[in-house]
Amino acid sequence: MTNTSTHYSVIGLMSGTSLDGVDIAFCRFFNEKNRWTYEIVHGETIGYPDSWKQILLNLEKADALTFQQTNVDYGLYLGALVADFIKKYDLKPDFVSSHGHTIFHQPEKKLTVQIGSGSAIAAGCNLPVVCDFRSLDVVLGGQGAPLVPVGDKLLFSEFDFCLNLGGFANVSYQYNDQRIAFDISPVNIVMNAICSKIGKEYDNGGELARTGTINETLLHELNELAFYKLPLDSPKSLGKEWVIKNIDPLLGKFKLTEADVLRTFCEHAAIQIAKALNNKPVGNLLVTGGGVYNAFLMEKIKKHVIHQLTIPGKDTIEFKEALIFAFLGVLRMRNEVNCLKSVTGAKHDNVGGAVYVE
Repeated sequence: MTNTSTHYSVIGLMSGTSLDGVDIAFCRFFNEKNRWTYEIVHGETIGYPDSWKQILLNLEKADALTFQQTNVDYGLYLGALVADFIKKYDLKPDFVSSHGHTIFHQPEKKLTVQIGSGSAIAAGCNLPVVCDFRSLDVVLGGQGAPLVPVGDKLLFSEFDFCLNLGGFANVSYQYNDQRIAFDISPVNIVMNAICSKIGKEYDNGGELARTGTINETLLHELNELAFYKLPLDSPKSLGKEWVIKNIDPLLGKFKLTEADVLRTFCEHAAIQIAKALNNKPVGNLLVTGGGVYNAFLMEKIKKHVIHQLTIPGKDTIEFKEALIFAFLGVLRMRNEVNCLKSVTGAKHDNVGGAVYVE
């Protein structure tokens, strides 16, 4: 594959911190006169079996040998999912582009780890694989996140703002001739964990949160966390470790029902999203990610945010991140920038991603 190619067929893989499952999307990209267009041809979310959920939830505490074995096993698992997906839809992809599953994200220590061995994926599906998109940027002094803004800029330029509601809420937009992006607050990573305490995977439509009552003290303490005092428009990212250190102890302080915690956290997330966006001129805000299906959360966001919200079709809602990681792989194969210093705070723009050829 060379720099002069104009058409790419790629399978994108995305596993988010909320552990909903593996998003897998077969996408096509077209480049005409330096303008990119795309289509999502097939997409599926393959739910994790309980065994993998438990492994991924607890892997950060494992010994080194177990960690490395899991990295390989998880890569083989992803490779098998890709092979089945290809067979099911009779596909002919050029390569696979995998985000992996984040276990550690501590950019202040120049550390970020997304498991899912690229060599194991390649062996499992007999295709070239691009993976490990974040580590170069982190070593260059960046946050290694968010990475989606390059795709927002080149594939979704008709929107003033692109908001994703996944494990974390993050946003990107064009400002003063550069792309700005950052994580805003936790969303599903916290709310799904609350639901798990009562045997639910998630709060369907936000109906449990809707029955709850805001705890003003908890809401105040959440909004006063130091992360939310960092300058707006500055590179900043969140990870599971931050949630464990900052959010979990706060929630544990209060003897509240799950409904009240969910109601309070929805309000918190909506307030932080509004704080991040309402200092900009009114524009068109694209909203994607699993959080879009939480009708109650969306009501709260609409209440607090001044912008016009656009909810796209189902494929874009569910597979935008898999689509963009497929696209990051295209840019890597073309040796073109796929990570922006204006977003991450790295020393310079860079081309992230390791390539494995089976």
